[in-house]
Amino acid sequence: MRKEYDFSGGKRGAVLPSSGKTRITIMLDNDVLEYFRERADSRGTGYQTMINAALKSAIDRAKSGEEPLTVAKLREVLRQELDAA
Repeated sequence: MRKEYDFSGGKRGAVLPSSGKTRITIMLDNDVLEYFRERADSRGTGYQTMINAALKSAIDRAKSGEEPLTVAKLREVLRQELDAA
């Protein structure tokens, strides 16, 4: 081992860059974080992975133009189906 090392050309950050992902800091409500942590624990996966999957799913729905299923929309569909029957 040397007595001195030259870090003048060194750079901060990960030694190996991860492909396709970027480290960020994000503020989430405590209840949102708690929800994902509990689900992740029960499924044996990481909560950050689950949050990423939920965000990707929301992006896919938005790109496809698919509307989220709301209580009002569900009631409308049920009324239409009951009237048709």
